[in-house]
Amino acid sequence: MKPLLLVALLGCLASVFTAPTIMPVKWCVTSEAELRKCLDLARHSPVFSCVRRDTTLHCIVAIKAGEADAITVNGGDMYIAGLRNFDLVPIIAEDYAPTREATHEIVHQKTCHYAVAVVKKGTTFGINDLRGKKSCHTGLGDFEGWILPVGILLAKSLIRWSGIEDTPLEEAVSEFFQSSCVPGANEARWVGRNLCHLCRGDCSKSEREPYYGDAGAFRCLVENTGEVAFIKHDSVPDSEKANYELLCKDNTRAPIDNYKSCHLGRVPNHAVVSRKDPELAESIWTIEELKGFNLFSSAPFAPAKNLMFTDSTQRLIRVPPDTDSFLYLGAEHMSIIRSLRREQIPDTVSNTINWCAVGQAEVAKCDTWAVSNMYYFDAVVSIHCEMANTVEECVKKIMRKEADAVAVDGGQVYTAGKCGLVPVMVEQYDEGIMHCIFSSYYAVAVVKKGSAVNWDNLQGKRSCHSATGRSAGWNIPMGYIYTMTKTCDFTRFFSSGCAPGAQPTSPFCTQCVGSGKVVRDEAKCKPNSDERYYGNTGAFRCLVEDAGDVAFIKHTTVLENTDGNGPDWARTLRSADYELICPGKGPVPITDFASCNLARVPAHAVMARPESRSEIVRILQEQQAKFGPNGSEATFRMFQSHGGTDLLFTDSTKCLKEVQVDNYESFLGSEYMTAMRLLRECSGNTPDLENSCSFHTCQ
Repeated sequence: MKPLLLVALLGCLASVFTAPTIMPVKWCVTSEAELRKCLDLARHSPVFSCVRRDTTLHCIVAIKAGEADAITVNGGDMYIAGLRNFDLVPIIAEDYAPTREATHEIVHQKTCHYAVAVVKKGTTFGINDLRGKKSCHTGLGDFEGWILPVGILLAKSLIRWSGIEDTPLEEAVSEFFQSSCVPGANEARWVGRNLCHLCRGDCSKSEREPYYGDAGAFRCLVENTGEVAFIKHDSVPDSEKANYELLCKDNTRAPIDNYKSCHLGRVPNHAVVSRKDPELAESIWTIEELKGFNLFSSAPFAPAKNLMFTDSTQRLIRVPPDTDSFLYLGAEHMSIIRSLRREQIPDTVSNTINWCAVGQAEVAKCDTWAVSNMYYFDAVVSIHCEMANTVEECVKKIMRKEADAVAVDGGQVYTAGKCGLVPVMVEQYDEGIMHCIFSSYYAVAVVKKGSAVNWDNLQGKRSCHSATGRSAGWNIPMGYIYTMTKTCDFTRFFSSGCAPGAQPTSPFCTQCVGSGKVVRDEAKCKPNSDERYYGNTGAFRCLVEDAGDVAFIKHTTVLENTDGNGPDWARTLRSADYELICPGKGPVPITDFASCNLARVPAHAVMARPESRSEIVRILQEQQAKFGPNGSEATFRMFQSHGGTDLLFTDSTKCLKEVQVDNYESFLGSEYMTAMRLLRECSGNTPDLENSCSFHTCQ
């Protein structure tokens, strides 16, 4: 073969192997009008073909079986699609934000909207007066038309319902309203006598029902068929807004344009779901690149609307990788959905807590806790242990209800809060248990005495961190360094280090040692107790063993691991051999943390789902009465660790105290929130989980 021909052939082969594979995509549709639009799409792009099924659920089943590949769903259907038996994931979200035509600039990303209750102006009832009224809903299982309004009416105890073992939810709603149009109720497991009474068509979630969807539910109200419509906030035309009002959750009313302060909840936009397949996701994404076909218009197929995509969509946005349906919906929405699917009487008290343990050492302690608890409480209260490799994995498990609670650092409170979890109890480190209200600690920088390392010559040194995303170990010192250098590449400041949770190839994993048990140690640089340099005590050990020149840790860590305190490796250490450094002054003794620190930060907190808050608090209060420092049973101590440090809880904890605020922002405080937002300007410091949970913005 001639050399020139060989080169050309190799070049062609290289292009073949590097070109992305475009797979055929079978789009699932649920109506004849939608099928016509899909076939029109297929004529524009041979990548796409169409599969017809009767309902969205049938499409979900078809996608799971490989008979179809994609469908756009609302939040209620996404919950179903994400269940284990289907395991579909959101890959593309609809965005309703407008653009500036001249520059094509996106004004704001808008991936969620508001659910509202709309009534005619001149009527006088509030949301607390809806019993006996006639109602218009977008569809059974829809967030704005069913899940949120019914969930709120249940939470207000206006709808009386004890659970599906007593009566179907549809029956309870049917008895609450005088009559309704709830498209899709004709296919429910129990057809309420009034749920389809106001409908004009066949009560299906299709164009065969004129009152289906947001436009249909509003039409139901306009035509005086119903007295209240549960719809999306932008469903009322501008020309009609003066004739209608919103019902607020506090039983007041507001103008239509006040939906940001008067709504039933924020609802994630519709999204395309498919199987977990990166190549398939890439092929589906090519739909955004189509030319000469308007994806977001159903006008050619009138009177049908919202075919394949919502007509108000302006563009499509890729969902962050590794986002499942539960992360897309968020913990708050998951809680509401579960409340509508409850299978027990709500007053039933749970005596079980599934604790999430991070790493093998925490699992071992958790198992000891569970056994001790079973012995002394005779199984009245049950402790179960759920293992995870990272705190982020714990957050996911709690959101999925595979676990109930985990104690985390302030930085992790921030991430878990973004995902909808709430702080329920906080660690208290002071001796005065009677004053166990809110606790905090100082973030400090520790060096070896006589090392000549100070804040002015810190650049180029090796650093030891408790973990990426932790308050004292990462967020506070790196936030401060960012304000100094204005660069997000912290490898330009430190030469190397150990920051468990960093990318394995990062210089911040170079100094980590893993478990120290094998040559190729999978625990190396992992953010759990299997890495010896993980946590505050681990970061201090990193300094002690000369793996770093400075350790960013909690102010009590040195005293807890010197002068005869701490694990075996620390027993001979002296606190006098270490000192603190801080900007603007020379080294000071370890005990001068109040005058030489980087910040005062919130204590670690127990995070849980909002609906399980009271149960977690009650059980933990009972547990620390038995297994706390002054507990009645001595065989196990919640705040002592063996085979590691700070396992499950910080070892210096004196007690857990119920958090008196109901959101993570108030718990962390404005100063810490500002520091976190500043650090998040460096995108590399935002965990993937947080990106998934903070993906949505409402305008």
